[in-house]
Amino acid sequence: MDLRRLTITSFNEGLRNKKFSAREITEEFLESIAEKDEEIGAYLSVFGDQSLDTARQVDEKIAAGEEIPELAGVPLALKDNMLVEGTKTTAASKILKDYVASYDATVVKKLKKENVVFLGKTNLDEFAMGGSTENSGFSVTKNPYDKERVPGGSSGGSAAAVAARMALGALGSDTGGSIRQPAAFCGIVGLKPTYGAVSRFGLIAMASSLDQIGPMTKTVEDAEMVFKNICGKDSLDSTSVDYAYEGINSVEDVKKLKIGLPKEYFISGLNKKVESGVSSAVERLKKLGFRFKEISLLYTKYALSTYYIVVPAEVSSNLARFEGIRYGRNSSPDSLRETYLKNRGEGFGAEVGRRILLGTFVLSAGYCDAYYAKAQKVRRLIKEDFDRAFEEVDVILTPVTPAPAFKIGEKVNNPLQMYLEDIFTIPGNLAGIPSLSLPVKKYEPEGGELPVGFQLMGRYFEENKILAVGKLYENN
Repeated sequence: MDLRRLTITSFNEGLRNKKFSAREITEEFLESIAEKDEEIGAYLSVFGDQSLDTARQVDEKIAAGEEIPELAGVPLALKDNMLVEGTKTTAASKILKDYVASYDATVVKKLKKENVVFLGKTNLDEFAMGGSTENSGFSVTKNPYDKERVPGGSSGGSAAAVAARMALGALGSDTGGSIRQPAAFCGIVGLKPTYGAVSRFGLIAMASSLDQIGPMTKTVEDAEMVFKNICGKDSLDSTSVDYAYEGINSVEDVKKLKIGLPKEYFISGLNKKVESGVSSAVERLKKLGFRFKEISLLYTKYALSTYYIVVPAEVSSNLARFEGIRYGRNSSPDSLRETYLKNRGEGFGAEVGRRILLGTFVLSAGYCDAYYAKAQKVRRLIKEDFDRAFEEVDVILTPVTPAPAFKIGEKVNNPLQMYLEDIFTIPGNLAGIPSLSLPVKKYEPEGGELPVGFQLMGRYFEENKILAVGKLYENN
């Protein structure tokens, strides 16, 4: 049995039936990381002994005949912007290179109760700002399908770790597509939950009204399993909602769902491979019995410009706390002003600096109403667009990205071109709705073919509908 090819679901079954131990599979994945990660660069840190210790505890519970949680022993990776007590959390930024977390993020705390084995922390674009994982302060992550191409971003390390079989699953964060775009580029599944469905406590904030933590896995079923164990109300996050996930088990009920195809998302200039892949997904769903309807999301064309006003504004505010004193980078120059200038000048990369400057400008006196306030009004129109669409359909299907993974270095000097990578994912964040990225077919890293994904979006807190459609798709 090739343990690296297991899904979370098949792992759980094998562990309970004692086909292997939690320690065996943890050792297998640590060995996979040792073999592959020097070339791919998915991980910023690997926990090693800590992982093996958790696995040992799971094996002891099984040996004692204790009932174990469904995620017990599952080797997961964590994006390095989520706090794990006693371990480095850098957000891939030099300004946090020595920061050691003093507490656990709520999602980490929940998964620890499930006896999940954390393998390590994965690479990302610095402070989750980017779509390629080239903006990391430490290294560039490569796509397992083509080492000359990016894995997407900002959760590129998590996506690459799952795709290269260096983890059974991972957690990422999504502000404008940072789970779904790398999932599409790496041929895996990525879920951005409804805003408020999962606690953000212990996630290093980028844009607080948009950030959301979600699972990145090999299958939709695995994503569902992880999601239902991390969702719910958290007293430490006032934006979180009392939400208990309930799946849809009836195939007949799933097939009653109507799927919308927004004409604004199927634009001229869409890459032929993506266009063909998404069309094949639509045809496959039609053969499964789903009904489709063309819909309009009129304000989609304003989503990108709205996003790049709202996000830099929130970035400027959130990153003000990183002055290099409280988080371990103090170089002790002569004055407080020099401390700030030196630490922030050397600690932040170019993309972070760009967004801080833009955000500070749109929030400045005389410009706040002209830019930020107006962007928030347009954001409301985008949300209302989706509200109207969901009166006609249950699920919306779109491409995830305009094209498959691009080459490393191809867009790094052209921020506007890079921002266009999120043109299909950003509207879901602005509206706060759940969105799922899944591959149009099963891909293998050794197959020589670049993956293509498609996106399913649903009403608020109706993850069960998009996950049910996704599961039916991948199982038929």
